[in-house]
Amino acid sequence: MIDTVLFDLDGTLVDSAPGLALAANLQREKCYLPPLPFEELRVVASMGTRGLLKAALELEQDALVYPYFRDSFLADYRNCMLDNSHFFPRITELLDALEQRNIIWGIVTNKSEALSQPLFDYLKITGRSHVNVCGDTTPYFKPEPGGLIYAAEQIGKKPSQCVYIGDDERDIIAGKDAGMKTIAVTYGYSLDVAAAIACKPDAIAHHPAEITTLLLGDANSKGLLHA
Repeated sequence: MIDTVLFDLDGTLVDSAPGLALAANLQREKCYLPPLPFEELRVVASMGTRGLLKAALELEQDALVYPYFRDSFLADYRNCMLDNSHFFPRITELLDALEQRNIIWGIVTNKSEALSQPLFDYLKITGRSHVNVCGDTTPYFKPEPGGLIYAAEQIGKKPSQCVYIGDDERDIIAGKDAGMKTIAVTYGYSLDVAAAIACKPDAIAHHPAEITTLLLGDANSKGLLHA
């Protein structure tokens, strides 16, 4: 029986792209370059520092100046992160609905704890979620399934009792390889409809409100939970 919900963070629960894009454009400003359009940076927001610096400055990890701009980007992002991050529409209602039914939920993200914990506190996730697994909590980084398996273990669940929800192909691969049901979302940063279908998740949500129906069901359909 599926009775536990695990979420990716950025691009699934939280829209953090504005802060990430701002920090990336600040690196361009330091190079006397004009800012890139927000949408050009939004599509790589799930790829983290490496993806954003490649998009903003065409920097690869082996570049001599990469460590400087990596540290500069992270410092700037920490400074602007909280003012530029918020739940996607209807996520608050989704979490409330899960809690009203005593359904366990948690987070598994590739984002480091140093960057995740301030967001957890700011958005009042701390104390609500039953488990938070960050990119440096375990040695495993999605698409490896180890972080998801670890999260399930921490709350006394088998992977087969969990559904994992994310906006990136890595999320769906990790969830499936962990033995969990998966929901791909297309309102985030990485997956359009075609890419979501190609990942072969158990379900696809185009808006956060659809996640509620997919999980809990409605008058016309049975949800994944308790299935």
